[in-house]
Amino acid sequence: MKPEVFIVADNIFSPLGKTTEENFTQLKNGVSAVKRQADETLSAVPFFASLFDKDEQFTTTNQYYTKFEKLLIASVADALQGAVIDIKNKNTVLIISSTKGNISLLETEQNGPELQKRVALTTSAKLVADYFGFQNQPVIISNACISGVMAIITGTRMLQTGQYENAVICGADIISKFIVSGFQSFQALSGAVCRPFDKTRDGLNLGEGAATVILSTNKKFKGNIKVKGGSVSNDANHISGPSRTGEELAQAIKQAITEAGISPNDINFISAHGTATPYNDEMEANAIRLGSLQSAPLNSLKGYYGHTLGAAGLIETVVSIQTLKEGVMIPTLGFEELGVSSEVNVCPSLKQVNAVNFIKTASGFGGCNAALVMGK
Repeated sequence: MKPEVFIVADNIFSPLGKTTEENFTQLKNGVSAVKRQADETLSAVPFFASLFDKDEQFTTTNQYYTKFEKLLIASVADALQGAVIDIKNKNTVLIISSTKGNISLLETEQNGPELQKRVALTTSAKLVADYFGFQNQPVIISNACISGVMAIITGTRMLQTGQYENAVICGADIISKFIVSGFQSFQALSGAVCRPFDKTRDGLNLGEGAATVILSTNKKFKGNIKVKGGSVSNDANHISGPSRTGEELAQAIKQAITEAGISPNDINFISAHGTATPYNDEMEANAIRLGSLQSAPLNSLKGYYGHTLGAAGLIETVVSIQTLKEGVMIPTLGFEELGVSSEVNVCPSLKQVNAVNFIKTASGFGGCNAALVMGK
């Protein structure tokens, strides 16, 4: 029998706050970090996004670290304060998820072997691992926008092999001109705060942030919220367009629920990917229906954080963990009228929930999908 995997500690480090508690308080108060940004170093035209202040330092560590690496370090450091684990033991592994890492350096530094090495995710991962004293080679998960969810699934499976006892999983991304221009080229950005699943939705907002989740199989954490199941699928539909039917995300949803040993009726709420683009939300709603979860209340947090790319799955999972702990479900900001063909139960206002299990879904470019079940 596979060992149980427990949540030991977590952190969210975002423009809304530097701890999970600060972030969840802001969310309960309906505060969004998404604002109109007029920064010509990022875009020739204003756009809506959730960004850190330009003078935000994250940490007082050596200036050699990039903004991306400092963000990772700050999130991991806060999570470790609430964790009673030995990170310098060989039974602890570090996993980092990101879609773009230090890609912004390509805009400011001269190309060459040194830059190519510096921009590599392996370089950042080693710097962060060495900063804290991790003994094992860090693992990198970079699979578009499912990276954060996939990192938790990967960490869980690594612990279940018995090779490791603890996993520190951190995801982060920062927004650069490269990223903004890419989404602009898809005409995927909204001209206002995004509206997931709404009839008038017209695109997403981007966001910066990081989050950390620490997992352990140590039985001293028995009684904590645990990872119950997870699955990844790929629809191979298009490099940037999601599945036309949602069947492949539904496959991941069904497999995650099966692995958790529960039924769809045992899922008390859904933390959706909910990017607020026309195609993503339609596909995801179809998948939720195919997974027999259409009656479960769901939310998308993109209106508060924007799409934080490699951090999104982790940030949204940590918020859902807090929902299990506090019994308060955060509403879907901007949602007024259902705008998808499959009937799904979008949460429009702060909701008291007596929840035992939730499922987190994610989808990304290249047709990747992931689903993760956690519960008490």
